[in-house]
Amino acid sequence: MEDYYKILESKAQQRIESGFSVEMDELNQALFAFQKYCVKKALKAGRFALFEDCGLGKTIQQLEWCNQIVKKEEAPVLILAPLAVTGQTIYEATKFGYDITRLDNSDNYNLYNKIYITNYEQMDNIDACQFIGIALDESSILKNFEGKMRNKIIDKFRDVRYKSCWTATPSPNDPMELGNHAEFLGVMKRNEMLSMYFVHDGGDTSKWRLKGHAERNFWQWVSSWAIMIEKPSDIGFSDDGYILPELDIIEKVIETKKRDNGMLFNDVAVNATNFNLELRTTIPERLNKVVEIINNSNENFIIWIKQDKEGNYLRKLIPDAIEVKGSDRPDIKEFRLLGFANNDFSVLITKPKIAQFGLNYQNCHNQIFASLDFSFESLYQAIRRSYRYGQRNKVTMYLITTDTMQNVIQSIKRKQEQFNRMQRAMVESMKLNYKQTVKKQHEVIKIQLPEFLKAI
Repeated sequence: MEDYYKILESKAQQRIESGFSVEMDELNQALFAFQKYCVKKALKAGRFALFEDCGLGKTIQQLEWCNQIVKKEEAPVLILAPLAVTGQTIYEATKFGYDITRLDNSDNYNLYNKIYITNYEQMDNIDACQFIGIALDESSILKNFEGKMRNKIIDKFRDVRYKSCWTATPSPNDPMELGNHAEFLGVMKRNEMLSMYFVHDGGDTSKWRLKGHAERNFWQWVSSWAIMIEKPSDIGFSDDGYILPELDIIEKVIETKKRDNGMLFNDVAVNATNFNLELRTTIPERLNKVVEIINNSNENFIIWIKQDKEGNYLRKLIPDAIEVKGSDRPDIKEFRLLGFANNDFSVLITKPKIAQFGLNYQNCHNQIFASLDFSFESLYQAIRRSYRYGQRNKVTMYLITTDTMQNVIQSIKRKQEQFNRMQRAMVESMKLNYKQTVKKQHEVIKIQLPEFLKAI
């Protein structure tokens, strides 16, 4: 087995640092010590991913990474972000003293040496050659886009010198996402990663799993181009101010009426074919429970839905609620999403694919998932809009399911276990790398004194 590890090590590409060094006191003093460590490491690498849990301050770290490159290279750097996150980032940048501009189409040919930001929907209007650096905010979007868009992001910024990726949770059961990150950063092509560390999972060629004997080497390799942390102590820093509040997850299983299916009981499982039909069939049962919860409270709520019909149904019964839909104009989406963050509205209805990434809703500690699907990452990201460091209240999550969709919640729980295992493996690799770095920095070098010096 040791021979196999040696073969893996010989095949793995050695990371070549293409960035530059900065001293801790050169970085924004608003950064905590662990944040300075992460920014310093990302700048040194030149191309790096930061998988940090929600609320650990990725935005200010990202801004400082961009700012240091602008100062060093005297050239513009671009942040790509989801739509509403763009507005939040501009607000955060102003608060911390960064010079940032929303990129306009006409700006591409008249750029200043500063930080620019735009949303992913503007990809076709970006001249990548104008930028010395690119930061992908909520870079998990690499997985969520179709292959065409994923390839466009990788190809468009292939020759950009400095690259960084920022997201909370690489998908635990989808190695393609880590492969996409590695390929975007220029570390290794996705197919090479799969052939080196993974095998096909049974007969399903779209599913891959880590080779058992390669797991240690895989996470050591990932930790050479990425940091994954749940809390500052994962890399040796204090957790003061980073203790999450209590999380209360309440499952509400709605019993449905007996159907004419030729059996004694209703089906208890759905699949990709009948999932949406089952949601439509159970709208009254599920959403009446949502309305009951809302109408018996005077607190803020986020309601996560899957279908437009659900939004129409809820708005009729919750008059004060505002909805953000995919068909809304971009300015309307941003106005409403940021308005909820500012407490302009008390109830927000939307879909996870619209608002699950990047938004900070610490002003709200109640969420209702009116229609769960099989995506653990979607659930995780949506929960983390409220359940994040800096949240001062106990966070309550209602998961509304029916007795006909029991396999959905079972799938979510299984993926949660997979994610926890992945985080533990990655964090342990981070800790090992951090300890080795600190040890190397403080290593005492013993020298042999010449005889004539000993006599003095």
